[in-house]
Amino acid sequence: MANVFTSTDNPQHKTILFIISGGVSAYRVLDLIRTFKKDGVYCPAILTKGAQEFITPLSVSALSGAPVYTDLFSLKDEQEMGHIRLSREADLIVIVPASADMIARTAHGMADDLASAVLLAADKPVICCPAMNPQMWTNAATQENIATLSRRGIDIIQPDHGEVACGETGQGRLPSVEALYKTINKSLNLTQHKPLSGYKALVTAGPTYEKIDPVRFIGNRSSGKQGYAIAAALAQYGADVTLVSGPTAIPCPQNVKRVDLESATDMLSAVEQNLPCDIAVFTAAVCDWRVSDVSEKKLKKRDDHTPPHITFSENPDILKTIATHKTKRPRLVIGFAAETDNIQEHAQEKLIRKGCDMLIANQVGHDKCTFGNDHNDVYFLTPDTDSENWGYKPKHEIADMLVCKVIEHLEKHEAINHTGANITKLEA
Repeated sequence: MANVFTSTDNPQHKTILFIISGGVSAYRVLDLIRTFKKDGVYCPAILTKGAQEFITPLSVSALSGAPVYTDLFSLKDEQEMGHIRLSREADLIVIVPASADMIARTAHGMADDLASAVLLAADKPVICCPAMNPQMWTNAATQENIATLSRRGIDIIQPDHGEVACGETGQGRLPSVEALYKTINKSLNLTQHKPLSGYKALVTAGPTYEKIDPVRFIGNRSSGKQGYAIAAALAQYGADVTLVSGPTAIPCPQNVKRVDLESATDMLSAVEQNLPCDIAVFTAAVCDWRVSDVSEKKLKKRDDHTPPHITFSENPDILKTIATHKTKRPRLVIGFAAETDNIQEHAQEKLIRKGCDMLIANQVGHDKCTFGNDHNDVYFLTPDTDSENWGYKPKHEIADMLVCKVIEHLEKHEAINHTGANITKLEA
């Protein structure tokens, strides 16, 4: 095995340390490494014992032109504290594919092989790309381990939905090489230049719940996934992000401040408390009505089987309130509209009525676009341009596309220093 690499091996370019664990999709990492090598990225790799059942160290080394490591107890490498230096010399560490075993070992701080020891010693950003059988992915143990890694600041690239190697269908497929390259490359490039640095962003996400009595509520089926993906993307591009969230089961994205609440009135209050801001994105599915008289006791079934009489009051329109705010309107206000029919027509009307600068209309109600799905089917609208059909895409890709629109808007309407420094904002 070759000597542990040093920064002088690659003085002009970035370094990605690939950790390849066992799985049929390990062979696809070869194309991923080759793609990054064409960009001048230095790509050393660690292969676990499981990975070596599918690909060989020689094949990885031949494509990368960089060392490949397999053994924690290599006398030659450990004389130089190789498991420490491997993490120190990388700009980014990517676990791909990340098997259920690799995820579990990392979450529990194992360090009895080279891959886990390097991850435990890592002081650089880590991206985890899970790939496994759908049942293994949805198992509560795996999801808890994923949540643990996310809380610790490891970025998770969600697996795709489709047929996996064993013939079963579900979420668990490793994303395409093109999708992995795009996401990983974005993280690599942002270590130097973050175009939204210096900007404050506010994102609302998830549902709101309105109490009926101490045990019941009315709400909606929003999962919060799209809003959380947008908050994560804004933070990744350098924005100072506050996420105002209704009840969800999603871990808070890295480098994002989260405010948890339940009701629409509480959400409006939290939003107003976090003004002024530069960018406001309203993805939350806010209840239009609340119960006028919340019962202090649990409502009981009646002997005559008649339902309780409940009256409702209209909730505040958070998007319109902020978009038309006289003194603290954000520079850029983006709304969302969940529609089941006549999507473009309803979205254009809402864009004008609410007074926002951009609007995403997402179709709901059919099999592919139910609430809680990892994909979205959307149109993008502004007052000055025709609607754009972004189609059916993973929600993290929708988030990336929206943030690109945000940056384009700021470049057009505000002075941005293109030398790589922070954005220079004009006075309103």
